[in-house]
Amino acid sequence: MLATFSKHSTKRLYPSRITGFYYAKKSFILQSPFSTAKTPPSIRVLNKEYRADEWTNISPSISSKLDAHTLSIPAHPTNILKQLVFSLFPTFAHYDSLSPIVSTYDNFDSLLIHKDHPSRAKSDSYYINKETLLRTHTSAHQVQLLKAGSEKNTSLLSQNKNKNLDLASGNINKRFLLAADVYRRDEIDASHYPIFHQVEAVSTFSTKNLVDEIDADTKARIDNTNKLARSLNLNLNLASTSDDLSSISKENPIQSYHDEESVILLSNHMKSTMNNLVSFILSQVPSTSNSSADAQSPLPVRWIDASFPFTSPSWEMEVWWNNQWLEICGCGIMKQDLLINSEMGDSIGWAFGFGLDRLAMILFGIPDIRLLWSNDERFISQFTPGKITQFSAFSKFSPCYKDISFWLPPESNEFSFHENDLSDLIREIAGNLVQDVKLVDSFTHPKTNLKSLCYRINYCSMDRNVTNEEINSLQNQLREKVVEKFGVALR
Repeated sequence: MLATFSKHSTKRLYPSRITGFYYAKKSFILQSPFSTAKTPPSIRVLNKEYRADEWTNISPSISSKLDAHTLSIPAHPTNILKQLVFSLFPTFAHYDSLSPIVSTYDNFDSLLIHKDHPSRAKSDSYYINKETLLRTHTSAHQVQLLKAGSEKNTSLLSQNKNKNLDLASGNINKRFLLAADVYRRDEIDASHYPIFHQVEAVSTFSTKNLVDEIDADTKARIDNTNKLARSLNLNLNLASTSDDLSSISKENPIQSYHDEESVILLSNHMKSTMNNLVSFILSQVPSTSNSSADAQSPLPVRWIDASFPFTSPSWEMEVWWNNQWLEICGCGIMKQDLLINSEMGDSIGWAFGFGLDRLAMILFGIPDIRLLWSNDERFISQFTPGKITQFSAFSKFSPCYKDISFWLPPESNEFSFHENDLSDLIREIAGNLVQDVKLVDSFTHPKTNLKSLCYRINYCSMDRNVTNEEINSLQNQLREKVVEKFGVALR
């Protein structure tokens, strides 16, 4: 989902990988992204031809991972976590196999995201063409799924994995969960990867029967959670101690469609649902992996005001974990225009979203996000479906550091540069051999006003030793390509 406020300052514009909401902050932008390579007339993605244009920037390395389907690998940590989440929502429709290729309308316009919002930039997203891209968040399917439920669109409804729901019984998409891979151009380090996974939850209720429907849903949720806890021999404590810093105010307002009583009732239901979810997941983590948690103590939770284009009021949820506040989830009361556009104008609802990968890394003790995309049997063999177990590290292979320094071209030059373009180029050349890339020096010449940048690249394989010859070859390829793509002058 998309957000526009940080915890400490207003208006940021970049993704939070824990919450899954698309946050905004000032990114490292020198100039807008630009490539001198000629755009091919068409591009083939997932066995389908698309028209290419000046917006096309999806790379072969990204295309090659579109059919990885880690969310369908039983023993993969992200799938284990996804299944745990799905098990807590037996009355929701479950989706996890929707195509990652979406329209700009679905990804942005349907969610009321302004035309000039920075999240639309080529430097942040992977475009197939101007009208089509790889989804940047699971919210790209929110209106699509709501509308499919109200219109009985069987081609979409048939992809629901919760077979306890009967298509003939009514709108099964009044409440749904969606898990999916999402794609964003990003920096390179141990916790960032251009592909990651999110879970989206949407729950709507009739405005006429709001109290009764919420009471029924609350009872069913608690009964189901207790049943699951007994089946797993968990001594589950669903209580939480809440430090509620959130508010309903002029800065975080109730929509004109809604009354305060309904919003308070709905937000309390949403928060209790999320407390239930997080308590259940964290209760399965071995106690030794969380030095600050006591299974018998209430879970410390705090709520903070936020802002998202498609919810109002909006909040973030954090829990106290390993002696620090861990950002879990962004959430809010759905913008009524989304429901009206989905032919559900007589409903009111809430939504939340969070990232699976970062949470899986924390819960399973995985130190490097590249491992989630590894085919190494030593990784996947450590995990068991349905259980959260701690990862045992492989032998640590030696890193190899290489610097690359260059002068940026004058601003009047046809070339332009963005740090995410450099990260994409490095990934294209070296793949997962690069652990991180850091800007170590920035200098502006006092006379020419030209800017010099120096990046340090940490080449480190997760499963083998690499040779100096291999790394030197990759580094030489990189030096040639940065000149070709960005018009820089090497130092």
